[in-house]
Amino acid sequence: MYNDQAASLRQKMKEKNGKKQAKTIAVVSGKGGVGKSNFTINFALKLIEKKKSVLIIDLDIGMGNVDILLGLQARYSIVQMYENDLSIHDIIEVGSNAISYISAGSGLSTVFNMDEEKLNYFLDQYHQISTEYDYIFFDMGAGATNESLAYILAADECILVTTPEPTSMMDGYAMIKHIHNKNDQLPFYLLINRADSVKEGKQVIKRLQKVTNYFLGKQITPLGVLPDDKKVSKAVISQVPFTLYDPLAQVSRAIDQIVTQYLTDSIDLDKKAPSSFITKLKKFIKER
Repeated sequence: MYNDQAASLRQKMKEKNGKKQAKTIAVVSGKGGVGKSNFTINFALKLIEKKKSVLIIDLDIGMGNVDILLGLQARYSIVQMYENDLSIHDIIEVGSNAISYISAGSGLSTVFNMDEEKLNYFLDQYHQISTEYDYIFFDMGAGATNESLAYILAADECILVTTPEPTSMMDGYAMIKHIHNKNDQLPFYLLINRADSVKEGKQVIKRLQKVTNYFLGKQITPLGVLPDDKKVSKAVISQVPFTLYDPLAQVSRAIDQIVTQYLTDSIDLDKKAPSSFITKLKKFIKER
C-alpha cells in the first residue's frame, strides 16, 4: 500500500499551481541515537541564516524530540491534527531564530497508526503550505515502517545520518537498501556525525559509497562530516541548538560549511572550515 501512498503524496507535492514548491528532504537513520534530529535542527537554522525559509515536520510519531531539543513545548502535535481535524497551520510552532516546526508528540497513551484516510488528510494539509517555505524537512523515526516509508519515498531528496560505529554503518546501509528497492531514483546524501576526525569521516563515506555502488548500483553523495564535539552534549543539556549555543564551536563551523556547499552544489570534503578569530589568534601567538 505504501507504494501507492508514496505515488499519491509525490504527485500532490509536485503540483505547481504557478508557485514554487518547497524542496522536501527526508532525514533518516538506520538506528536511533545518531544525532539525526539535532543535525536537522542545526542544518535548518543555518539555512535560515542564509535567508531560506524552513519547516521541520517531526514524523517520529509519539517519540519526537525536536521541540525538546529547541527547549520548547508545542501546543499541538501532528497526532492532534488528525484526531481533532485541525488545520496544519494550527499546529506549526515557531522557535529559535524563526525556525518553524511541527511536533510529533511524545508519551502517547495509545498506538497511532497512519492509515490511508490520515494520509489523504495530510496530503490536503501539506498542499496548503507547500509554497510557503523553501525547504520542508521530514525528520523521520529510526528505521522504516510501512507508515513512514511513503513520506520518505515521496521526498525530493534523502539525507542519511550515520556515525563511524560499525553497527550504525550497517544499519545505515540496510536503510539505503530498503529505500532503494522501493525507489531507485531517490537522490541520497550521506552525513557522518560524531567523527573523531575528518579523515575518519571520509573513510566511512568511502566505505558506504563502495558498498552501495557495488551491491545496489547506487551512487550516494557525501554531504559532509561533523566532528565529535563536546559542545553538542552541553547544548543538548541546555536545550539550545549547538549553532546558537556556540556559533564558533568546531561543529557549528563545520555545519555552516556543509550548508554553504549544499546550497552552491559544490560539496568538497577536502575543503577546511574557516578558522574562528580565537583559533587564528592562538595560532598566531604560538608562531611568534
